[in-house]
Amino acid sequence: MSSNARAGRPSRLTRNLSAKIASVPMMLTAVVIFLGGTLWTVIYSFTSSKLLPRLKFVGLDQYERLWSAPRWLVSIENLAIYGIFSLIFSMVIGFVLAALMDQKIRFENTFRTIFLYPFALSFIVTGLVWQWLLNPEHGIQSVVRAMGWAGFEFDPLYNSSIVIYGILIAALWQGTGLVMCLMLAGLRGIDEDIWKASRVDGIPMWKTYLFVVIPMMRPVFVTTLVIIASGIVRVYDLVVAQTSGGPGIASEVPAKYVYDYMFQAQNLGQGFAASTMMLITVAIIIVPWAYLEFGGGRKRV
Repeated sequence: MSSNARAGRPSRLTRNLSAKIASVPMMLTAVVIFLGGTLWTVIYSFTSSKLLPRLKFVGLDQYERLWSAPRWLVSIENLAIYGIFSLIFSMVIGFVLAALMDQKIRFENTFRTIFLYPFALSFIVTGLVWQWLLNPEHGIQSVVRAMGWAGFEFDPLYNSSIVIYGILIAALWQGTGLVMCLMLAGLRGIDEDIWKASRVDGIPMWKTYLFVVIPMMRPVFVTTLVIIASGIVRVYDLVVAQTSGGPGIASEVPAKYVYDYMFQAQNLGQGFAASTMMLITVAIIIVPWAYLEFGGGRKRV
């Protein structure tokens, strides 16, 4: 290639210059507000801030109080239970529904709308609906008993040992439709020749899904996993709408702990410490995903 042709090409810095200039306000917003707010939260988590923030450093005292608080330990346990089961059931149910929808069934658009509709509702609405459904006097238990099963019991929201599973039911009802749509989009991206080749070779469908389709859908699974996991860490609305953290503190979660300490207990330092722990959890989820998608997970040419 001649030097004149090289000189005529725009440099990497000036390429798509108008688009780069247009993105400057958003970049400044991200840096100043998001990054600045994050640093501000982390710094003040090492202070004794109460009603108002103040720069009186106390070292790791807030974190020591945090990890010695029974309420925080209960919220972490609940988040772990809720997170593990939510990830497993959301991915499995979403993929199974997507596989069924991918069979070119009749009224596919209708079923897809029905499954996705709960995701259009706010978490508060979902929580209130399932609070009523799981109410032993008016909900599912009452209906089943009225049908003749007098000994039937189904009141998870009023049982401290299983209350987190009642919240999980509502979360799965709302979020599984989105997972189904993401998985269905991935399945529709699979080349039709692969399905034809597997049928010609006599490979059972379940083996085709397990050893061919699912590995090809790795980016879809990773993205879906990140979306679900980020929602798990910040779960708040469902808990407030269904139980408000009860019975007692049995259904406490980290996001509610942060809100209560920052805006009700007027203990900003403790709230900032809990927020920082949540930030670390999100970073543990996001960083590996970003590395797989944009870093070493891809072959360099």
